[in-house]
Amino acid sequence: MHVKDAQAESRTVFSGGFFGQLVSSGLWLASAALGTWISPRTAIIELAFGGFFIFPITQLLLRISGRRSSLSRENPLGHLAMQIAFTVPIGMLLLVPITQLNLNLFYPALLVIVGAHYLPFIFLYGMRIFGALAVILVGGGVVIAMYFPGPFSLGGWVGGVTLFIFAWIGRGVVQSELRARQTGK
Repeated sequence: MHVKDAQAESRTVFSGGFFGQLVSSGLWLASAALGTWISPRTAIIELAFGGFFIFPITQLLLRISGRRSSLSRENPLGHLAMQIAFTVPIGMLLLVPITQLNLNLFYPALLVIVGAHYLPFIFLYGMRIFGALAVILVGGGVVIAMYFPGPFSLGGWVGGVTLFIFAWIGRGVVQSELRARQTGK
């Protein structure tokens, strides 16, 4: 399978990352709400443990929507997707000393970790839009950490809203591509 074909299959099967980002945005927004109205500890626990369910919930949503839920065996990018997924929990180990230093750095640091994890998606999906997503998340994390570290949940809200918007953008890109293929343009 050629790289462009593998990327096209990744885009089509996962709808440009739509379902995974939608699930992720829901977790981030729920965590931000918990951090705003309940406690930072509750927010952190929800996001840390909820993250383990992103893949299974994404798979469930793909199946419910009637879509395939995995790449073909011939697609070598399936292994890359799994490797990318493990970068976030490994990177989250850094959050332990960071939050011990300053609890308000939890979301900004996680924005940087999650943003960096989106860089390989550019290749996985063949979509430059993931570069923009990475820049916004990483840049947002740095700006919040440096200039707005006071409100604990600010980064959670920024991350959740950004992921929600980019879920729909990615989906729109893939739908446009599919329509163009169908009309022969």
